[in-house]
Amino acid sequence: MRERCANPIFDSSRLLLVTVCSAFFLLCSPFALVRAATPVTVDIQGVRAEMLENVEAALRVPEALAREGKVDSRWLARFRRQIPEKVRQALAPFGYFQPDIETDLENPAPDEYRLLVRINPGAPVRVEKINVVLTGPGAEQPALQDLLAAFPLQKGDVLRQSLYDQTKGALKARALDLGYLDADFTAHAIRVNRVQGTAAIDLALDTGPRFHFGAIDIAGGENYPRRFLRRYLAFAPDDVFSFAKLGQTQLNFLDSDRFQGVVVTPREEEAVDHRVPVTILLTPSLPKRLRPGIGYATDTGARFTLRYKDVNAFQLGHEIVADLLIAEAQQSIGAGYIVPSRKNIDSLTAFRVGYDDEDVDTYESRTYFAEVERRRSFGGGKLGSVYLRVLQESYTVGKDSSDSSFLVLPGLRYSRRGYGSSARPEKGYFYSLETRGTHQALGSDTGLLQLVGAANQLFSLPGRFSFFVRGQAGWTIQSEPLRDIPPSLRFFAGGDKSVRGYAYESLGPENEDGDVIGGKNLLVGSVELERALWDDWGVAAFYDAGNAFNDFGDITFHQGAGLGVRWYTPVGPVKIDVARQVGAPDPSFCLHISIGFGW
Repeated sequence: MRERCANPIFDSSRLLLVTVCSAFFLLCSPFALVRAATPVTVDIQGVRAEMLENVEAALRVPEALAREGKVDSRWLARFRRQIPEKVRQALAPFGYFQPDIETDLENPAPDEYRLLVRINPGAPVRVEKINVVLTGPGAEQPALQDLLAAFPLQKGDVLRQSLYDQTKGALKARALDLGYLDADFTAHAIRVNRVQGTAAIDLALDTGPRFHFGAIDIAGGENYPRRFLRRYLAFAPDDVFSFAKLGQTQLNFLDSDRFQGVVVTPREEEAVDHRVPVTILLTPSLPKRLRPGIGYATDTGARFTLRYKDVNAFQLGHEIVADLLIAEAQQSIGAGYIVPSRKNIDSLTAFRVGYDDEDVDTYESRTYFAEVERRRSFGGGKLGSVYLRVLQESYTVGKDSSDSSFLVLPGLRYSRRGYGSSARPEKGYFYSLETRGTHQALGSDTGLLQLVGAANQLFSLPGRFSFFVRGQAGWTIQSEPLRDIPPSLRFFAGGDKSVRGYAYESLGPENEDGDVIGGKNLLVGSVELERALWDDWGVAAFYDAGNAFNDFGDITFHQGAGLGVRWYTPVGPVKIDVARQVGAPDPSFCLHISIGFGW
C-alpha cells in the first residue's frame, strides 16, 4: 500500500504557512489600500451619507490640476468656480435644489492646497401631486399593479429622483417581460417649483397589446434529429413572448456541449397577429473529441486522464463516453452510453461499466462494476435518479487477509444545486441525499442499508470576503460483520475534501493491530473564510472536523485548521492548503493540493 501524505510534512511547510498567513492579513488590511497623497484636497462639510458620496464624486480633483507635483493655479481657480454648480447637480437627485455653497482655498504648505466646501442643503423639495397610471390591455396585470401600488414616492415625501427613475424603469421592464413589446410612456415628467419647494409627478404607461411566440425555425445542426433539438427550447409557439426565455434557450444549446455558436433572433418586425417568429442559427461543434489531461492532487497523487466523447452517436443525439485515469493511488477505466430524454434536457438514461483499482494507506481495492441509471429533472436545479449497480470487489483492509464481495445494489439519489458560475461562484449551494441497499435475496454476499448526505453552502460577505460551509454524513445498518462490507461502501475520513491535516481516508475505526479499517457511519464538517484578491486569486483560512465511526455513543472527532491560496482558472479553482492537526498528541502539518469546488 502507498503512503499518501508525509507526516509530519517537511519543514518548509512551516515557512509556507507563515508566508500565507502574513499575506492573508496584509492583503485584507485597509493599509493595503492607502493611496498616495495628492497636492490638492477637497474638504466637504454640511452633507452626509449618500449625498456626501455624490458630492465627493462630483468634486473629484482632475489630474490636470497637478503635474509632476506642482499645481496649475489657473486650473485650480477654474475648478473652484465650477464647484457650486457641480454641488447643485449632485444634490438635485436627493430633492435639494437651492443649496447655499461657500468655498475657501487654503495653502498650508508650498504646492499643497486645501479646498474647503461648506454646504447648507436648505429645505428639500417635497412631492405635492402624484399621478401614476397604467393604460392599455395589460393595465390590470397583477405584476404591474403590484409595482404601481409599491410606488416609493408619496405625497409629502422628499423628492428622490433615483426612486422615480428606478420605478419608471422597473415598470417598463416588467411590461416587456410580460410580453407587452410596444409598452411605452405617454407621460413622464417631474415639474419642480423651486420657489414653493414642491414637485408634481406625472407618469403614465400604456402597455399596448400582448405578444406571443410564433413559428420557430431552427437552422444548422442538420445531423441532429429535429425532435432532439427542440428539447432545448425554453418556449413553444403561442407562449407569451419573453426575452428571458430566448436567453435561456441560447444557454440551453450552449451548455449542451454540442454547439460552438448559437444565435437566437426574434423577428419582431415580421410579427403577424402579435405572433413573433423566431430563428435559431446553430453552429455545431465537432461531435467526437479526445481530451488528454495531466494534474496533481494530494489524495491521488500525479495523474494522467484521457477522455473520449461522442455527443451525437448514430446521429441520434446520444452520448458515448470513455474515461481512462492513471494516478499514483488509483487507476480506472470506464465507459458509458447516455440516452437523453426527449422532453427534458437534464433527464436521461445511462448505462455504465468500468474497472477501478485503488491503493491507499488503509486499503487496496479492485472493483468491476456495471450500472444503469434513470435520472429525472424536477426543475430549479433539482435532480432525482434511481439506479441499479452490480459490482465485484476484491480488497485488503489493513493487515487483514484478502477478501471479495459481490453485490447487487439498487439506490435512489436526490440533489439540488444553484450557483451562478461553476468556475468562481460568489454564492451558491449544493445538497444531496442518497439511499442504497442490498440483501442476500438479490444474490448479494451481504445485506446492508445506507443513507448518505452532503451539503455545501457559499455565502458572499462584504469586503470581497466569502464564507463556505461544508458537511457530510453517512449511516449504515448491516446483517453481516463489517469485514464482509467492501471498502467502497465503508466510511473513511481525511483528505482534501474531508478533514485536512490528515492523509486521504486515513481516519476511522481501527482493528486490534491499530490499522484503520473504516466504519459504519460518518460525520464531517468544515468552515472556510476566503478573501478575494484581484480577479483570479484568493487566500483562505479554514477549520475541519470529523471522523468515521461505528457507534454514535463513541465518536472521536479529529480536527484540522490552516491557511490556503486559491487560483481561479476556467476549469475551477486550484487550491493549495497547509493544514495542521488540532488536538492531536503529536500534531503535524500536511500539504493539500486539489482542483475544483467539489460540488
